[in-house]
Amino acid sequence: MNYKLKVLLCGSPYGEKTKLVNRFVQSKFNHNYKTNVGVDIFTKNVELKNNKSCTLSIWDIGSSSRFRFMRSTFYRGASCAILVFDLTKDTTWDEVKEWCNEITKYVGKIPIAYVGNHMERIEGIYSEKRNKFRNLVESSGNMYFETSAMGEKIEDIFSTLVERTVGTFA
Repeated sequence: MNYKLKVLLCGSPYGEKTKLVNRFVQSKFNHNYKTNVGVDIFTKNVELKNNKSCTLSIWDIGSSSRFRFMRSTFYRGASCAILVFDLTKDTTWDEVKEWCNEITKYVGKIPIAYVGNHMERIEGIYSEKRNKFRNLVESSGNMYFETSAMGEKIEDIFSTLVERTVGTFA
């Protein structure tokens, strides 16, 4: 069986979500990405458990506030979302909560993965606050992950989100 999923990729520009999606889709890392202004769309085929496959259409939504008025049009038909924030900037944690509220308003309840980036920079920083945030995210039925700027664990993040999303179709 082949599934097709629309995955929203949203969050703070400090989270470097475009670098992460390029790492996942193209298996390469580049330090020189430019901020997108509206949306960039990536496609990747992934293999699931039980001989199933899935075609992902990943919509990297621009985070600039001046384009906020058009974001809701990009949300239509979304199956799940990844919200990326910077673990070293706790203000970005509030920003992803706003993204979650906005997505839920336009799409309804869908599986969401919160992804904290830059774990290589956080030794000893915000550990108590991070645990509270993780508990808040997971208690609302969403997923929480931490990754590095190099895209560590990015395959696991996508595969876990996709498996959970496909599981909602059963």
